[in-house]
Amino acid sequence: MKLFTTSASPNGRRVNIAVAEKGIEIEKQEIDLGGAENLSDEFKARNPFGRVPVLELDDGTYLSESVAITRYLDSLHPNPPLFGSNDLEQSYIEMWNRRVELNLLMPVAQAFRNLSGMFKDREKISKEWGLISAEVAQSAVPLFDDQLAKTEFIAGDNFSVADISLLCTLDFARATKQDLPFDLPNISRWYSLVSARPSAKA
Repeated sequence: MKLFTTSASPNGRRVNIAVAEKGIEIEKQEIDLGGAENLSDEFKARNPFGRVPVLELDDGTYLSESVAITRYLDSLHPNPPLFGSNDLEQSYIEMWNRRVELNLLMPVAQAFRNLSGMFKDREKISKEWGLISAEVAQSAVPLFDDQLAKTEFIAGDNFSVADISLLCTLDFARATKQDLPFDLPNISRWYSLVSARPSAKA
């Protein structure tokens, strides 16, 4: 297998953390997003949407989207399980992972894309939408803090893909200087816990 990725991106990092949690060795090729390498014909032959990461399987099949890649790796290396070990746990993890993606990761990404101007040469941007997205992200963080008052990890007692998604989102928001309430008590407790995992350095 070969992973085409941008390790500094939230989605690239999500897969890197999962790979580290599983202890898997995968060949990686870094893709230069700033240089629009992901928009080349060569890369779009792997993923027509031009997004990272993409996993090339040994038979030449390409898998894209970080959660799909992580789920595939989880099926090959089931321990530790990142998607749960029974039907209810799997559904609960899926629920919280989607909540992270839709209510925090996407708004944080849209705020960055529309306010930083980094990709203004290749996509239409809107400052107004960027500001709205930033407000959506700010209002979502307390809901995750409320959940973490009840559970050790975001989807229960075990570290899961939902924690990976939340960690990568918050770290990306910090790195791009987005004004989120990072210091909420339960978020702070959880953040110290998950960022201390060796995989978080991947």
